[in-house]
Amino acid sequence: MNINRHKGLALMLLAVSQLILALDYTIIFVALPSLGEALGFSANNLQWVVSAYSLVFGGFLLIGGRLSDLLGRRKMFIVAMLLFGLGSLLGGLATSQIILIIARGLQGLGGALLAPSTLSLIMSNFDEGAERNRAMGIWAAMGGVGLSIGLLLGGVLTSYIGWESTFFVNVPITIIAIILAPIVLVESKVESGKRHYDAAGTISVTAGMILIVFYLIQSPVEGWGSAGTLTFGIIGTVLLLLFIIIENRTKEPLLPFRLFRNRNLIGAALMAALFSASFGTLYYFLTLYMQGVLHLPAIQSGLSFLPLTISAFFGAKLVNKMLSSVGVASTLAIGMGLGGIGFLLLSGLSVSGNAWGIIPGIVIIGIGQALVFTTMFIAGSTGIDPKEQGVGSAMISTGQQIGGAVGLAVIMAIISASLGSDASLESMAATDLNQAIRTAFLIAASITAVAILIAFATLRQKKISNIKATNHAPH
Repeated sequence: MNINRHKGLALMLLAVSQLILALDYTIIFVALPSLGEALGFSANNLQWVVSAYSLVFGGFLLIGGRLSDLLGRRKMFIVAMLLFGLGSLLGGLATSQIILIIARGLQGLGGALLAPSTLSLIMSNFDEGAERNRAMGIWAAMGGVGLSIGLLLGGVLTSYIGWESTFFVNVPITIIAIILAPIVLVESKVESGKRHYDAAGTISVTAGMILIVFYLIQSPVEGWGSAGTLTFGIIGTVLLLLFIIIENRTKEPLLPFRLFRNRNLIGAALMAALFSASFGTLYYFLTLYMQGVLHLPAIQSGLSFLPLTISAFFGAKLVNKMLSSVGVASTLAIGMGLGGIGFLLLSGLSVSGNAWGIIPGIVIIGIGQALVFTTMFIAGSTGIDPKEQGVGSAMISTGQQIGGAVGLAVIMAIISASLGSDASLESMAATDLNQAIRTAFLIAASITAVAILIAFATLRQKKISNIKATNHAPH
């Protein structure tokens, strides 16, 4: 029986931490044009405001998961919040491009430590069964809803206060979280006589992941076979192969390979990758459509995502009923199917359209997004040893991060080939940009179709009757 006497506050704290991670992923998209103009970013360099976060986040996830297991999940939660808050403060105060990119990297490091610790704290602060499942449902739902709220909030803040406020908004939240964490969260870590940190494995996988993510981010800009990018991809691949050799020979590996025998965990990681490759790219391309094709100001662009936010709330409330009636695999498949339908509707957007034209597609996508995001984390938490909760969570988050990078890179490569141009999307004429965006949505729809097959192939069709995925987050 868990002895935490502040479970309500603990759940609120962990749910809000998940919310700001998801929110921070999308809030920056609406602010990009304003901050790019203010700090003098070129079209190509502006991508690094997004990529710096992804690069560090993806590179440090596994070590973040392992450190949370060994040093304590609550302790890593506090350290992560501190780093995330400092990065947010530095970003808001930035007066140069390099300072802003460093700030985004610092946010990414905080996120890499925060993501594994929050899910592990859900597992350790709430009793197994209905209580834990309800907490996990609310926590995961905050991630799905946060993705859509980020664009709405980004539009409001950028228009009425300035792009700096999209960074500053995180600072008071992280301060409150740091104060409350020692009071409301019960510490959880692996109890062992001697800690082993697997330094060789840590260095090889972190460096390898960073180089692979860099290759995926930069290749659509410089070319997949360019010496300036391919070299990093090759070195990254070699380092990851070295990591596999190291892990097979060490007594206490950073990533125990027995975890790969857990079908639910692997299925959840694959679904997370496909979710980011499809749903995760929506925000970038739809923001481009609103601002680059329709030339809407930031506030209108942000408000256009309100139907998506509302439908995501509604979708989160359906998770319990779906899991108890059709099971995990079918819930994920239905969510992906709804996403595919939404993307097909969005593929019909035109240069002469308006903000109302996106509503049918994004409403359907919002429901599907909530079903998939919530369920994939619930599925991935099944059958994980308590001492490996952090690294297990990191595997799902790594799949999500790599999937987003691969998905965007593949979409950009196909767009370049179809248009016969390597020009950045931001520099395209409205007609070409609209065609590129339509292509992106068709590819996203194809990815959801693949995800449906993988859901049934990898995940057990287990019905869960005690998840309660209602949404209690304060917005």
